[in-house]
Amino acid sequence: MSQSTIALKVDVDTYIGTRDGVPRLLEIMESAEIKATFYFSMGPDNSGKAIRRIFTRKGFLKKMLRTGAPSAYGIKTMLYGTLLPPPMIGSAFPDILRKTAAMGHETGIHCWDHVKWHDLLPWMPKKTVAMEMGRAFALYEQIMGRRPRTTAAPGWTVSEDSLEIQDALHLSYCSDSRGTSPFYPVLDNRRFATLQIPTTWPTMDELIGENGITADNINDHYLACLRPGLNVHTIHAELEGRVLAAQFTDLLQRLKDRGARFITLAEAAVEHGANAAESSMAMGELAGRAGAVALQL
Repeated sequence: MSQSTIALKVDVDTYIGTRDGVPRLLEIMESAEIKATFYFSMGPDNSGKAIRRIFTRKGFLKKMLRTGAPSAYGIKTMLYGTLLPPPMIGSAFPDILRKTAAMGHETGIHCWDHVKWHDLLPWMPKKTVAMEMGRAFALYEQIMGRRPRTTAAPGWTVSEDSLEIQDALHLSYCSDSRGTSPFYPVLDNRRFATLQIPTTWPTMDELIGENGITADNINDHYLACLRPGLNVHTIHAELEGRVLAAQFTDLLQRLKDRGARFITLAEAAVEHGANAAESSMAMGELAGRAGAVALQL
């Protein structure tokens, strides 16, 4: 039986997640001697505009209450872009991006405007999609001195246009989907050339408050998810780097005790890309998450 391998993917969605969550995660991972792949939101934090999902996404309000979002994200974050002006993220914390890379972690782009992409991508003209990516790429290159090699879509939200633009950027791989193993996506009968490394485990915010799972017993569930071969676990700087940091620290130790090996997504792409096959992908529902996500079929 092959060894269990874990690729940790860190989504950094917000100003507070970048400022407070990422440094805490860097400390936790340094202690555990683990490297991960961090995806940074580069532009404005418009988190407050997500309030419109109450009217457009079934189950969104229930999820916010179930996961304790106001305490997890803070009231200021939940007002950014509405009653409070949206702070810029990447330009506010260039040293945090550079430190993450200097400590041996892989870094990539999550987005320019997280809420805009997550909520409006299906209605964006291709030119707007390209502009969103272009702004994020330009600022990343300015801060890091090199072009990014990978992106991960907010909320696992994709379109034909976004996948086409990724192909044109000649990225090494992307992580925009949920599924079981690395694959080349076929969306609406159109094959795309950029390797997808899907998240294979549910996220903490999808699990807590459902089926008797609490912050105290969630790691028992994750240990039950562990399989031989590649496991891809997405965490959020705002949760595992802040209010759920103790649970995340405990999870890493318990996984190490099980003999799990930790790698970055770039390493996963090298190890599994050669054997990746085509697989259909479509936007669909996922338990615990309000709204559709890109699913490997």
